Amino acid sequence: MTDATVPEEELAKKPSKLPMIIGLVLALVGGGGGFFAVSSGLLFGGGDHGETQHAEDEHVVDSGPLPDISFVSMPQIVVTLGPGSLNKNLIFRADLEVPKGKVADVEMIMPRVVDVLNSYLRALEPRDIEKPSSLVRLRAQMLRRIQLVAGEDRVRDLLVMEFVLN
Repeated sequence: MTDATVPEEELAKKPSKLPMIIGLVLALVGGGGGFFAVSSGLLFGGGDHGETQHAEDEHVVDSGPLPDISFVSMPQIVVTLGPGSLNKNLIFRADLEVPKGKVADVEMIMPRVVDVLNSYLRALEPRDIEKPSSLVRLRAQMLRRIQLVAGEDRVRDLLVMEFVLN
């Protein structure tokens, strides 16, 4: 048999497009329903993402008046590290955050503050300073010592401006 002997009935029969049309309609309805469910908050517990984002932006921009503070710069402290250290010197400089009314008091006792920090930094072991995570702990220790000397109501925070090992 050759190809010419195929009955014309089989050639006239085309596959139905109905399943493809039904699939397309269901996909469109499902996509629209999914979009509605997510945007209305039925899924993922959200909704009105634009409004909450706008409210968060307003909160960041309008955070109220700045606190009544000043910054007092401390002189640079250079500490020679002991034997066994990978580095020879520690160069340290910081600013103190103080209430505006206490600036004169803190400037007056600055030599005592520098002395306390100098003594503390010289007493540290090289391994205490050389760890990458040690700055957070050292900062807290130095702030506590400064607050003991100056008074907690005079110094609010210690801002490390320079901490260089060389």
